Amino acid sequence: MSRLVLLILLLCIMPNAIAQEEDDSEGEAPDIVLRGDGKCTKCHDETSDYPVFAIGKTKHGTVADSRTPTCTSCHGESDQHMNNDDAMPPPPSRTFGKNSTTPILERDQACLDCHQGGKRMNWIGSAHANRDIACTSCHQIHTDRDRVRDKMTQSETCFTCHKEQRAQINRPSRHPIREGKVVCSDCHNPHGSAGPSMTVRDSVNETCFTCHMEKRGPFIYNHPPAQENCAICHNPHGTTAPNLLKVRSPFLCQECHEPNSHQSSLGTITGAYARNTLARGCMNCHTNIHGSNNPENVRNEGLFQR
Repeated sequence: MSRLVLLILLLCIMPNAIAQEEDDSEGEAPDIVLRGDGKCTKCHDETSDYPVFAIGKTKHGTVADSRTPTCTSCHGESDQHMNNDDAMPPPPSRTFGKNSTTPILERDQACLDCHQGGKRMNWIGSAHANRDIACTSCHQIHTDRDRVRDKMTQSETCFTCHKEQRAQINRPSRHPIREGKVVCSDCHNPHGSAGPSMTVRDSVNETCFTCHMEKRGPFIYNHPPAQENCAICHNPHGTTAPNLLKVRSPFLCQECHEPNSHQSSLGTITGAYARNTLARGCMNCHTNIHGSNNPENVRNEGLFQR
């Protein structure tokens, strides 16, 4: 008899418990992309002025990764924004748009909470950080195609500020930046570095040697400017002279080599030496200008010939 009474009580209680559970969950929208994003996506769907579903196609939408952030990880709790029924609710606690009133340091810190160290270890104190360039000035978060991480569009993002370099890459002698074979981040680390001009290596030469390894040496006879800084003779963004030279030879060479006691002086060239200024100029004879391994005689130390 006691078991029968207990069974009847359970049958009476269970429907009420199920109904109560359904009532409690009725006001909660299901998560669609990220953990706990139901309270955001119930308004910010694809028909909204601020859609967020595309974040599921990015690294930030990898829900299997325990490090994946949530909406509130970046935008804050935003209680006033979510609990306001007005047609134009107040903005979230932290915003990232062009007209955002959130301080740039606070915006960047939301990114640095996860993206700290590695290539971004020098962000604090870098040229971009000191000029109040926010992470979202270059990066797009709620999109599956971040323009600054695409080789074909990255340079356009950089040229938004670097106007001079935009003009230089359209000159006859240049790196293949417009074709997407070389991008700005191949040479520069926009998040800061220990090298000059935010180069990816600690010096200009080491950065250039990542591609131009034949110029590294060691050579028996080294050309001091080539060992010191490639940018003394070359402008890597583009020039009107061949081989990215800042000035055509012999004028480039004469910036260091005093011409009055050398055959490269245009005013004193006669006979056979006059022919040497045609076409390549100084490099008609001095072919190994970055350094020479020719031990034939001592004079090659200053001539850099084959």
